[in-house]
Amino acid sequence: MTIYIILATVIISLICFYNHNLHAKLIFNPYLVKHHKDWYRMVTSGFQHADFLHLFVNMFVMLSFGRAVENYYSQIFGIYSNWVFLLLYISSIFAANLSTLYKYQNTSSYNALGASGAVSAIVFTSILFNPFNKIYLYGIIGLPGILLGAIYLAYSYYMSKKQSDNINHEAHFYGAVYGVLFTLALKPKVINIFMYKIMHAF
Repeated sequence: MTIYIILATVIISLICFYNHNLHAKLIFNPYLVKHHKDWYRMVTSGFQHADFLHLFVNMFVMLSFGRAVENYYSQIFGIYSNWVFLLLYISSIFAANLSTLYKYQNTSSYNALGASGAVSAIVFTSILFNPFNKIYLYGIIGLPGILLGAIYLAYSYYMSKKQSDNINHEAHFYGAVYGVLFTLALKPKVINIFMYKIMHAF
């Protein structure tokens, strides 16, 4: 399923790079969602990106963690794991955009796009299952997932309040939190796996 999601995202993103009408149709614009009821934008915006670098980074991270989450899901959801994984990804795009919708629902000029919220959900779901698995920054510095996750949440929260760039840090934050809550809502016993690994880490 990870590969299918990546392929769909790459294809749609590449088309939108050159088809400005489709780009405008799919992008997340809170004003249009609120006042024109274009609710589909809450999800379609996650399948297009600003540029090649934006697309590459998100899909590289998705490839790195998506397959691990699929493996974890197969152990707890069995034959339904692929569909639950797809639901996690799609609903994460929607959930990550909710706070932005509320904040910018009356700002017609605000737009957002990218899979970062959903990818954050995938990463944090992976951390939930294996909190001390090392995540490597720039392929060099390895930090336990739980530590890097805490730093990531703190940074995303801080930057969302600062609003000093054009990155939707709120989507990163809420996507990450949603990924954990989604899995625990469906399989509360996963928290036992998390706590066991925390207590037996040292």
